[in-house]
Amino acid sequence: MKAFLDWLKANPKIKLNLILAAIILGLLPGRNQFYDLDLGEARPLTRALPQVYLPPTDSPVNVTGVKAPWVSARSAVIIDVNDKTILYAKSPDLKLLPASTTKIMTALVVLDSYSLDQIIMIDSVHQTGQVMKLRPGERISVENLLYGLLVQSANDAATILAQNFPGGEDAFIEAMNQKVAELGLTNTNFTNASGLDAYGHYTTAHDLALIAAAAMTNETFRKIVGTLGITVSDADNTLVHDLTTINELLGVVSGLSGVKTGWTKAAGECFVAYVARDGRELVTVVLGSEDRFGETAALINWAYSNHHWQVVVPATR
Repeated sequence: MKAFLDWLKANPKIKLNLILAAIILGLLPGRNQFYDLDLGEARPLTRALPQVYLPPTDSPVNVTGVKAPWVSARSAVIIDVNDKTILYAKSPDLKLLPASTTKIMTALVVLDSYSLDQIIMIDSVHQTGQVMKLRPGERISVENLLYGLLVQSANDAATILAQNFPGGEDAFIEAMNQKVAELGLTNTNFTNASGLDAYGHYTTAHDLALIAAAAMTNETFRKIVGTLGITVSDADNTLVHDLTTINELLGVVSGLSGVKTGWTKAAGECFVAYVARDGRELVTVVLGSEDRFGETAALINWAYSNHHWQVVVPATR
């Protein structure tokens, strides 16, 4: 070895060439302890997701700190129609009997599935609870049945509309619950079109508020629930039905133009209201109340008296 080193010293050019060769060989890939390491299938480099900037919204903010009035209702809620902000809630997700507030969803399915001028023949009528007094053999338009359904809260109109649905009443109920799913609601299930108390027939104040907000985007629905009274006739203009709203706040509370009442002994007093003032739209719901109209009026006045609408910039996501 010493002789080899002495020889390199005597031949500096050869020494330099050997050093360069060693460096080049070191740069070439070789087999080592990592050579047989299975790193799996090659994957693309991951990148951070881009930030999504949500648009600013005009949201209600309680600027006074004044608390909402006490209500006897088992469940109640106020939502802003624009961004669905909850201004007030009392057990908003408690599943309860909805009584005739069910008819909001009944009307939505009818408006999706029927033409307003479609004529329906009344074969038989079950007169249960609130009715518009339809008669066997009568021919009447879907539009006039909707007035009976939403103004008079007529159970006979609800039953007739469901029974004449393609596939019959069961298919109509299925369509109601499909609409619930489309709205992204998980605490509502309907088993009939009129709102009569039944096992498995339930909703919540919050779900009802969202259903009503969706319904009020339909111009026909909006017009009908804002009607104080109307006389409708059959298709032959031989029979008339005088209809009067059960909504005692319609035409009384400023800006209120709907939506639907409900009552059974088990459900108690129920009321879904829509109100707009200065372009600010709210939906209120009380379920199981002892004074549905008084409590709704108090909640509406509290909401508008103590909230200002301010631009809120949502956090990025």
